[in-house]
Amino acid sequence: MKNTLISVLTVLAAVILFSCSKDEESERFRLLTAHLWRSDSLLVNGQDAGGTGGMLEKFKGDAKFAKDGSGYFGVYTGTWRFSYGEANIVIESDSLQLPLTATIVLLTESDFKITTIYPNLLNPSSPYNIRMTFKPKQ
Repeated sequence: MKNTLISVLTVLAAVILFSCSKDEESERFRLLTAHLWRSDSLLVNGQDAGGTGGMLEKFKGDAKFAKDGSGYFGVYTGTWRFSYGEANIVIESDSLQLPLTATIVLLTESDFKITTIYPNLLNPSSPYNIRMTFKPKQ
């Protein structure tokens, strides 16, 4: 009886150990880190903000989300991480006044779209509605 119990517990422990591998990557993680992304549309309050002098001008260009949590986002370098069970992404950089926390609206092999509300430091009662879309760089 003891041998059977020990055998069952050993097999159970092995199954649990191998099924809970921390090296497994989620689908969202794989999709985000698989590409070098190129900004496609950078909007603030529905208006283009990626051009010269625009609020999101420095996000224009390439974005790389490395597997180690580092990356670059236009001219910014910093870190990124998922939050709320991979529903949101948080981008931090010493060059940003505040971390950018955005909702992931769409993430596929061919599209990455995020939205966020960012504080308007000049008029706190009127925050900025931001939408950024990216495509894989060809």
